[in-house]
Amino acid sequence: MAKKNPKPNTEARREESLDGTIVFRLPFPKKLDAAALQALKELTPIVKRQPYHVEYIHSYGQDSPWFAALTNKVLLGNRDPESGYTYATPRGADMYTGNETDWVQLPSEGVIHAFTVCHFGSEEFLPETPFVLALLEIEGANTLFLTRVVGLDPSQASLDWIGMKVQARYLRNAKLKPTDVYFVPLNAQAE
Repeated sequence: MAKKNPKPNTEARREESLDGTIVFRLPFPKKLDAAALQALKELTPIVKRQPYHVEYIHSYGQDSPWFAALTNKVLLGNRDPESGYTYATPRGADMYTGNETDWVQLPSEGVIHAFTVCHFGSEEFLPETPFVLALLEIEGANTLFLTRVVGLDPSQASLDWIGMKVQARYLRNAKLKPTDVYFVPLNAQAE
């Protein structure tokens, strides 16, 4: 026996709350004729500020030793056991051979290879703008290490910074994020 389609609930509504953004009376034509619809192409874009938050349950998997090292004020890299090619960031397999890499301790000092001043950032970094983001050469590593450099005035950016020696500093209260390590000019006094 075939079931009859149930009658749709035409009174159904989504539950509403007073949380978040509530908008009243955005300018809009009262009469939607052809001219009004054409004029909508000239409407100034609506801009809205909106908080954003997402929680994740996340595994660091093969990179877990790298984050554990940061909490212990140690910088690790990975090395191909055959070729000796060394990565300044976690990498479980060599990009050329596919070999599983071994963990190696890297020095806590480096040299600025390139940098940029970030005047905009993602949600987490926006309050800290402007900041200096740099690619560092680390002795014994074949790749560069991307990190923040603190202690340089972003408003005084200078090509003189290229080649500057820097040293690692670690957050006292680790967050298990790549930003748990940052670098400062080598002659900066210890915190």
